[in-house]
Amino acid sequence: MSTPLIRLVVLYGGVSAEHDVSRVSAAHVLAAADRSKYQLIPVGIDKRGAWHRNDAAAEALAAGAELPNSLDVDGPEVNPLQVLAGSPEDLTVVFPLLHGPHGEDGTVQGMLELFKLPYIGCGVLASSVCMDKAMAKEVAARAEIPQCKWLTFRDGVDDPRQILTDAADQLGFPMFVKPANMGSSVGVSRAETLEELDAAINVALRYDDVVVIEEAVVGREIEVAVLGNAAPDASLPGEVKPGSEFYDYEDKYITGAAELMIPAPLSDEAIADVRELAADAFVALRCAGLARVDFFYEEGGRGWLLNEVNTIPGFTPASMYPKMWEATGIGYSDLIDRLVTLALEVHRRRSSFSTEH
Repeated sequence: MSTPLIRLVVLYGGVSAEHDVSRVSAAHVLAAADRSKYQLIPVGIDKRGAWHRNDAAAEALAAGAELPNSLDVDGPEVNPLQVLAGSPEDLTVVFPLLHGPHGEDGTVQGMLELFKLPYIGCGVLASSVCMDKAMAKEVAARAEIPQCKWLTFRDGVDDPRQILTDAADQLGFPMFVKPANMGSSVGVSRAETLEELDAAINVALRYDDVVVIEEAVVGREIEVAVLGNAAPDASLPGEVKPGSEFYDYEDKYITGAAELMIPAPLSDEAIADVRELAADAFVALRCAGLARVDFFYEEGGRGWLLNEVNTIPGFTPASMYPKMWEATGIGYSDLIDRLVTLALEVHRRRSSFSTEH
């Protein structure tokens, strides 16, 4: 008797500013997934938050037809629990390809925990902490993982005039300003004067009420893909050479002007060090399944400095995460298989815990 197909629900779209990036990631994950192992269920979330079962995309996949580069959020509106769970005899795994807030920040992960469904990627705690760059920096600092200098500003809590003075005194110009809970460089600005810093904080506050202000680091931008649970593996590193002042949204997804080098041209010692640091950050932040860990490399200076940890990295053709694993020896389709296996492993472990007093 043949093994039943795993029902793989791919969630994409979402209400964040990274809605369009998610649609591209989903199209390529669905195209690469092994149809002899999975029944593929594309489910899009529109910008209003309504859920749609994309029957047209599912039928195209079943017929072996090619999907477009970006998957539309289309099809009948559905109840989240019904479309996620399927029938009682199904083995379902959910792949939340929802970049940014309301997808990567623990909200969807919490829902999936309540539904008792296995899902790919980090759990509620790691997702929420890594999404909040300010909190992630606090946790990484406690784990003694090296980072650049930073300050946090909380709107309505901290003095907006004092933060300008503190940033100028403690960080120096230039500096970068980011919304704490946003990805893909959305809302990020470079400031070289007090006036620009004030304006940059106001831009970041359009996306979040917590803002991270960081010193500008003159260093190489190095990324590492991490895969696993308690004892994760780290890929060969990749290097990003931005096409503009920094690796922004336009660079990543629109112009494609950034130069990506995989593996990064580093010494064997430096590669070993950054792979170890990436795994350490993954464990310290209690990640599971996958994450892309980004560093600055100050050659002749402080060495490796953690930038951030992305728990649902892009899976587009231009994305570093699948490219780094391909360079390390794991192809796109095999990567999806491993992620499904890791999701089931975590789910079995969590399901085994006692709920009795």
